[in-house]
Amino acid sequence: MTITVQPRLTRVFRFTRASYADGVAELAYAFDEGEELVETIRFPQAPAVPTERRAAFDAALKLLHLVAGVSYYKAGVPPKIELADGPLDDGTAELLDQLYLHGLAEFAYRNGLDLRGRITFPRGGSAPAVGTLDLPKRTLVPIGGGKDSLVAVEAIKAISGEATAVWVGNSALIAACAERTGLPMLNIQRELAPGLFELNRLGAWNGHIPVTAVNSAILVVAAILYGYDSITFANERSASAATLEYDGQQVNHQWSKSLAFETLLGDWLHTHVAADLDYCSLLRPYSELAITRAFAKLTPYFDVFSSCNRNFKLLGPKPVDRWCGQCPKCHFVFLALAPFLPKPRLLAIFGRNLLDDENQAAGFDALLEYQDHKPFECVGEGAEARAAMYALSQRPEWQEDALVERFRSEILPQLDATQLALEPWLEPSPEHRVPARLQAALAAIG
Repeated sequence: MTITVQPRLTRVFRFTRASYADGVAELAYAFDEGEELVETIRFPQAPAVPTERRAAFDAALKLLHLVAGVSYYKAGVPPKIELADGPLDDGTAELLDQLYLHGLAEFAYRNGLDLRGRITFPRGGSAPAVGTLDLPKRTLVPIGGGKDSLVAVEAIKAISGEATAVWVGNSALIAACAERTGLPMLNIQRELAPGLFELNRLGAWNGHIPVTAVNSAILVVAAILYGYDSITFANERSASAATLEYDGQQVNHQWSKSLAFETLLGDWLHTHVAADLDYCSLLRPYSELAITRAFAKLTPYFDVFSSCNRNFKLLGPKPVDRWCGQCPKCHFVFLALAPFLPKPRLLAIFGRNLLDDENQAAGFDALLEYQDHKPFECVGEGAEARAAMYALSQRPEWQEDALVERFRSEILPQLDATQLALEPWLEPSPEHRVPARLQAALAAIG
């Protein structure tokens, strides 16, 4: 495929077509009058779409087309968006406007762009009338390879809920975690359009996209296709906290994991796809520290899980083992687990003591929001990290480690010790969207 457009000079981003046949969805996009960029999603052993679910399936496929387009739109961020199927109803247009603006906020910040007022999906269409589909009472649980989704799985298993472990892509690490759950498994494949990599070579804008939103849209299609009444992510309370504020706009690396996005998409599904299809996060009431406390009891997963993002990059080297020990995710998971695991057990998981390495000081400073902002990663709030570090600073087995000692002598005197207690972080919030059928699982976490 030969790409001839200069992505940063394009004027129009076009959603050209979306189709589905025999378990394969094709999503096509184009800039100006350029060649189509065609993404492929493969649903394994897909059944025929039941007649009574056909309209819901078509609505879900259209949503996937619109949401997955964010991967391509950001290559050029042209000022106009065109839809081959015509304008959207106000609710759908608002969902997409919000997703592209906030989901690309980090991308815009890093590239010196301002997308406010630039992203406008055509609106003026009519909304569908939808009802219930009597979907089977079972749950799709996305597995990411880290601790959070495994806590969610075990909570659902504790109430004997019927569930399937699902993931998108080819990660052997995620597959091993999914297999360890003992649940039925569903592995969906997503193939980005080859032309996107050519656009990158030609100088396209590049950066973070709201990938959780894309995966969510894929799972909406899967829920209708295979028959599930709930999609239950494991996004914690901390995901709603902004990474930083810039030029009057909050920038949240985890926006598509936030309660704001969960609410937008969950409400939209009830009015546009199926009234009985729920989208939620089972871990929403809990902080990262509360979740790590729960995970510390799940010893069968200790030798397969990893939250290190270098394992999941499309390009570039991956760690020799499951933890690189250098990235913000490694830093945060080590710090968050430390108050809840015996020290030798934690060091055995990571293969080293990250808190006794002076070369890691800058990374932990960012987690503490000390002389830096929170990293652009899926990590907990700065106040959570400070509470965890304070707890370690009070324990003899950790006090002499280089970075804990540095915290005690240099950082702690600048903090209000009354704001550093661990216990408040372990209390759940009442704010969540977990459907009644799954609410008993919340008790299994706390």
